[in-house]
Amino acid sequence: MDKIASFTIDHLRLLRGVYVSRQDTTPSGDVVTTFDIRMTEPNRQEPLSPPTLHAIEHLAATYLRNDPEWGNRIVYWGPMGCCTGNYLLMQGSLTPEDILPLLRSTFSFIANHQGPIPGASPRDCGNYTFMDADGARKAARVYLDEVLSHPTEANLRYP
Repeated sequence: MDKIASFTIDHLRLLRGVYVSRQDTTPSGDVVTTFDIRMTEPNRQEPLSPPTLHAIEHLAATYLRNDPEWGNRIVYWGPMGCCTGNYLLMQGSLTPEDILPLLRSTFSFIANHQGPIPGASPRDCGNYTFMDADGARKAARVYLDEVLSHPTEANLRYP
């Protein structure tokens, strides 16, 4: 079998950042851009804990889908299996620069969120107690302050 594109990225040099992982065209002609929202450096920094990623998933997906400008273009937000970040799929041919303001507001929302996690109930989630709200706030604050606030080209283009 052929190696898939995401396995050809040099994870030994990959920094935290926002990257276009791929762009696909659906049979109806719509373009879907997949973003790699890399929150930790693979194989060099501690990965995020699964409960932290789960809380980030609930908070980010809720925030993004309710955004008045971008909400109708959000296809999916979800964690990477390696626990180093998330994938964001959006309708349209987009660049990291296009969505930086949206990501800044999303991670600010997560970093400052108080109260219940949206959808964290037995009726709404299959593992509703498997969340770390404090971990999500801390991870979002670090990513916002250290990466999203002043990204360089190295944080926006795959090595």
